[in-house]
Amino acid sequence: MSLLSMFSYHFMQRALLVGVLVSLCAALLGVSLVLKRYSMIGDGLSHVGFGALAIASALRLAPLAVTVPVVAAAAVLLLRVRGSGRVKGDAAIAIISSSALAIGVIVVSLTRGMSTEVTSYLFGSILSLSRGDTVLSVILSLAVIALFVLLYPRLFAVTFDETFARATGARAELYNTLLAVLTAVTVVLGMRMMGALLISSLIIFPAISAMRLCRSFRGVILCAAAISVICFLFGMTGSYVFETPSGASIVAAELIAFGFCSLFGRKG
Repeated sequence: MSLLSMFSYHFMQRALLVGVLVSLCAALLGVSLVLKRYSMIGDGLSHVGFGALAIASALRLAPLAVTVPVVAAAAVLLLRVRGSGRVKGDAAIAIISSSALAIGVIVVSLTRGMSTEVTSYLFGSILSLSRGDTVLSVILSLAVIALFVLLYPRLFAVTFDETFARATGARAELYNTLLAVLTAVTVVLGMRMMGALLISSLIIFPAISAMRLCRSFRGVILCAAAISVICFLFGMTGSYVFETPSGASIVAAELIAFGFCSLFGRKG
């Protein structure tokens, strides 16, 4: 089986284009999320995404058009609940994610002919991207990357010292909300690639791997982006060669990369 032949398929070309862009988005946002101890928000939002996708499919609506605003609203709600102090962050994520997952399961059980969609939502199905989904995914991914680059100094400030950022007049609440919304968009796009059960790995693994190698925030971000894209490409290649699920193959590549970074990275 020739590796070059995988690039001759249109569905593989679409998968590689979207996958590289989503991997970049996840890596860029993942560093801030891990440092702010928001890393598990990706897992919680993916469950919300599953519920929204199930409802959209049951109602014969465009999945991405429905899921993106729903998950973005959930991200803002999680941020508000966490900031209020009434419910701890991990408890808030558990409440919202488990409720959304339960709603999704109920919708699936009441709707006929959704077994294939459910499998793709849970475990990912990047090779099934339509042309329309690809265009929308590319536009949203580029928007996420552009906003991150444009607002990099402000996101850096609220990531490392939110109290100081507020004292200097920065609108920390606004940038935290923006970070949550960008994460929501990335999670929804990443669910088509990784599935609801594996999407958090796309956010966490590149960030913690890069932190084993670099000290500066910018260095960690650039390294995480490189690791994320390389692991995606290796994972997709492994999936093509060994005929394994793409999402699980990408996670396996990220796990290997984390192992190497832990062995050969800086100590302490």
